[in-house]
Amino acid sequence: MRQRYTYQPRSGHGLPHDPLNAIVGPRPIGWVSSLSASGQRNLAPYSFFNCFNYHPPIIGFASSGWKDSVRNISESKEFVWNLATRPLAEAMNESSASVPPEQDEFALAGLTPIAASHVNVSMVAESPVNFECRLTQLIRLQDVQGTELESWLVLGEVVAIHIDETLLEDGIYQTAKAQPILRAGGPSAYYGISEDLRFDLVRPDARRG
Repeated sequence: MRQRYTYQPRSGHGLPHDPLNAIVGPRPIGWVSSLSASGQRNLAPYSFFNCFNYHPPIIGFASSGWKDSVRNISESKEFVWNLATRPLAEAMNESSASVPPEQDEFALAGLTPIAASHVNVSMVAESPVNFECRLTQLIRLQDVQGTELESWLVLGEVVAIHIDETLLEDGIYQTAKAQPILRAGGPSAYYGISEDLRFDLVRPDARRG
């Protein structure tokens, strides 16, 4: 029988670095742009991000702390998700800097803001995929005792999707060709994906059909 390292998170993990983020990973990056009530652009990456529903499409990210993105979205009810790719990794990382609310992360990271078509939020022009979103739910997380945490889950319906046409081959989106980057464990680990690592599985119900 294999040996297992077991711990209770509330008592600490006892390791050099919390393994949670490395186990639940790699994770897609929520590179979120928003606009403040005063018209100030904001752009920030969030590593707790994913897609949660098909029809209508719902995506979401979690923020540890009431950060500028959460405040902006709570006020405007709008945001944009921008695909973070390997060529944009350094710019994405620059946009993660803790700076005053009046600092424009687009300018800080050397990125080009362009107008969205359905929401009043700038998109990252250099990103090959952008989702325009409207807020559906803003949920403060709580623990098993019902104690409210300093963490918020932002969920939004995707109302418009923009895809660089070079990523569509015979109408099929090519995931690896987009070179998405994924967050892993540790303070600095990221991963890419490769077509060489792809494998296909057909769901059992489809095989029976």
